[in-house]
Amino acid sequence: MDWYQTLFEIIDMRSFSNLWFWIVLAVVWSTASHWVLGVPYDMVLRAKRYGEDAQVDLEDMVRINVNRLLYIGRVSGLWLAGLACFFLTMLLLLGFVYQNEFAQAVFLLALPLSMVGMLSLSTARIIEAENSTGDILFKRMNRHRLYTQIIGMVAIFVTALWGMYQNMNLGPLGG
Repeated sequence: MDWYQTLFEIIDMRSFSNLWFWIVLAVVWSTASHWVLGVPYDMVLRAKRYGEDAQVDLEDMVRINVNRLLYIGRVSGLWLAGLACFFLTMLLLLGFVYQNEFAQAVFLLALPLSMVGMLSLSTARIIEAENSTGDILFKRMNRHRLYTQIIGMVAIFVTALWGMYQNMNLGPLGG
């Protein structure tokens, strides 16, 4: 018996029945909701609570990350959008037309994260246009985090439903 076959019998390589996929899903969304525009959310809370130096630090971090995001968007945004669309289309076709479960799992992670990326770019543009500071900046950061969490909740729900369907369909109960 060859060791590849033994390894694949011991470790279930299907995505939706693998514990590691669900751990990755949880870590990805908890990380995405913690880092608002590249700034840790505890820094936003600290600045709101204590003001002064913490607020200056927050405004500097937000300014740096907003400028970085907008620079990337302006310089190579069209190329990145094209590559992202190609990658997502490839995953969609591989996963749902050709029934590749790994591609389905990656698609269900990548599509909502691309929405969060577009939301981040939009929020960065608004912050730059308003030159947001103080309470307006807190409001923008909180709203961005809330929208990210909503996208994450919907993504986790849809992924869980699809994963349960796949497990029931391909597992011991189905074909």
